[in-house]
Amino acid sequence: MILSVSGVSKTFGRTPVLDDISLEVPQGSRTAIVGASGSGKSTLLRLIAGFERPDTGRILLGDRALAAPGSSVPAHRRGIGYVAQDGALFPHLTVADNIAFGLPRGRSRAGRVREVMQLAALDPALADRLPHQLSGGQQQRVALARALAPRPGVILLDEPFSALDTGLREQTRRAVIDALERTGTTAVLVTHDQEEALSFGDAIGVMVDGRLAQAGDPAAVFDAPSSAQIAAFLGPALLLPARAHDGVAECALGAVAVRHDLSDGATSVVAMVRPAQVRVDVEAADPSAIVHAVRSIGAMAEVSLLAGGSDPVVVDLAVPLHGLGALRPGSRVALRIEGGAVLYPAEGLQAGDLAPHAVKAG
Repeated sequence: MILSVSGVSKTFGRTPVLDDISLEVPQGSRTAIVGASGSGKSTLLRLIAGFERPDTGRILLGDRALAAPGSSVPAHRRGIGYVAQDGALFPHLTVADNIAFGLPRGRSRAGRVREVMQLAALDPALADRLPHQLSGGQQQRVALARALAPRPGVILLDEPFSALDTGLREQTRRAVIDALERTGTTAVLVTHDQEEALSFGDAIGVMVDGRLAQAGDPAAVFDAPSSAQIAAFLGPALLLPARAHDGVAECALGAVAVRHDLSDGATSVVAMVRPAQVRVDVEAADPSAIVHAVRSIGAMAEVSLLAGGSDPVVVDLAVPLHGLGALRPGSRVALRIEGGAVLYPAEGLQAGDLAPHAVKAG
């Protein structure tokens, strides 16, 4: 069944939190909603779950209205599973009893518990343990298994990996995605982690100040963010004042081909380039940048470059240690940009939004 949110708004007191949100999540798909703290993403999830009522708009699951003007289906009757940030397990119940909590009593109950534990990559030996005897990742997989057990139409995940350390977060996220894929369960994740949102599934929505600013295929949204602010939010981005002509942007990195022009004909524009697009050539005859600093970070090094001649900007790149070669402070190198730039209007951008300029001595 398709989950459909149409024209939904929500205000708490005099504070507007959501403004005319419309979103469609196809059956069996996974959608991530990403935004900064306070952008309204968790409120949207709570409205879908039934913990809050929208002021305007409709929420449908298939042909069934979960929320509409004058009516709202209680949360426990919506057929929607919910996984909270901290798992929200019952501390006095075993793993098996937590998972079975929402299931009707009967002979099939124990079998369903075993089934969803396997789906959530949980060792059967954990069935009799209490939540405090589990790791954070195991607790979140128990919470997922509990949500999957009643075979809900939709699973909602409210920043379920944010409290886990980096390695465990990736491992747990992979286990959750695998479980959702195997069951074909429709899922909506809210997160403030851009990488997590981009890797979660079939679609991404970007929340900004209570509005769904952009939504679509993750690769397409990352490739062509609808604004410079969204581009910077979705990952490291160099925003460079530029002069555009004939499909080329002249900026501190040189003449860069324009991949997408979203400047709407503005006379003052910025070019957006991801640091991952920048390639360094230490043997080129036309050096355009100077290596300012090299800092080792585990297996990688952070290389800081000054590019742009008389008005240099700082370009920070992550380079594998084995690929450093002749990159040393003071080295002159050429920069090549792969994939082109995206153009945006410069209007509305602050100095802090742009790529930092080098501080000149004296």
